[in-house]
Amino acid sequence: MLLRGLTWLVLFQLLGTAINALLLPMLPGPIIGLLLLLVFLVQRGEVSEPLTLAASSLLRYLPLLLVPAAVGVMVYAKAIAADFWAVVGALSLSLLLSLVFAGWLMQKLIERQARRREDT
Repeated sequence: MLLRGLTWLVLFQLLGTAINALLLPMLPGPIIGLLLLLVFLVQRGEVSEPLTLAASSLLRYLPLLLVPAAVGVMVYAKAIAADFWAVVGALSLSLLLSLVFAGWLMQKLIERQARRREDT
C-alpha cells in the first residue's frame, strides 16, 4: 500500500518536472506536480488509502527539512548580523508592501462580489 502511494507521488512529481522542462521553466517541477495532484484529487473527490498512508509517512519527517535552514542561520550568523539593518529593512518593506497589496486586493474582491449581487 505504501509503495503504491509513493509511486503516485513520484509520478506526479515527474510529470511536473517534465512540464517544467518542456513548457513552464519559471515554475519548479515539484510545485507543478503538486498542483496536478491537487487537480486530480479534487476531480476524483477522494484521497485513496495508499496515498494517505504515503503522505502521513512522509509528514513524519517534515521537521527534518528545517534543519538545513537552521544550520545556515547559525553558520552565517556573523554575516547576517553585519547586514542586520538591511535585513530588517527588507523584511519591513516586504511586509508593508504585502499588507498594502492584500488590502487593495480584498477591496477589489469585495467590490466585485457586490457588483455580482446587484446584477442578480
